[in-house]
Amino acid sequence: MNTRTIHPIEEQSYEILRSRVDLSPMPPLWRAVAERVIHASADLEYAVDLVTDEAHLRRGLRALRAGAPVVTDVAMVAAGITGRETICSVGDPAAARMARAAGITRSAAAIRLSYAEVGRGAIWVVGCAPTALEEIIARDVDPALVIGLPVGFVGAAESKEALRKSGLPAVSNVSEKGGSAVAAAALNALLYYEGTAEEEEGNP
Repeated sequence: MNTRTIHPIEEQSYEILRSRVDLSPMPPLWRAVAERVIHASADLEYAVDLVTDEAHLRRGLRALRAGAPVVTDVAMVAAGITGRETICSVGDPAAARMARAAGITRSAAAIRLSYAEVGRGAIWVVGCAPTALEEIIARDVDPALVIGLPVGFVGAAESKEALRKSGLPAVSNVSEKGGSAVAAAALNALLYYEGTAEEEEGNP
């Protein structure tokens, strides 16, 4: 759990956000993720575009607090995550070699390399590459949580739909939008969350 000093601009942003969309009916972790994503993107449509499950978010939160590794698909996602070290293999020369040898994208190869390093139970955060998300699904990585919010007109919405159908604990969205900033924001929402143990377990 992180104790943060909140800047007045962030406080004002949340005040404006809450004056424009009422997310209070949402469960606490889902609301925290939705608000943080909307705050990062200034896009109110995420209130209805995000798809997750409170039990999935509780699982991710517990894993984060237990020290689970966080893996990102690209450096831009890693740059947006605060207060936590991350693993990103896309820039590793071995990812390029594996991609050429296996006939896959570098992003998919990076997922294979990262999984070899972290094993099961990690948090996976994808904000750019649909092929990275597809590799996570295909690899059976047994994640604590997958934040799958890649952006784009080619494969992004389809990869997120596949994530939802996979049954993996996940945060995704229905539309083609997404990106590094919103993926990092979703993870930051859990890192910043200061709820009680009862809320984490879903008890009143």
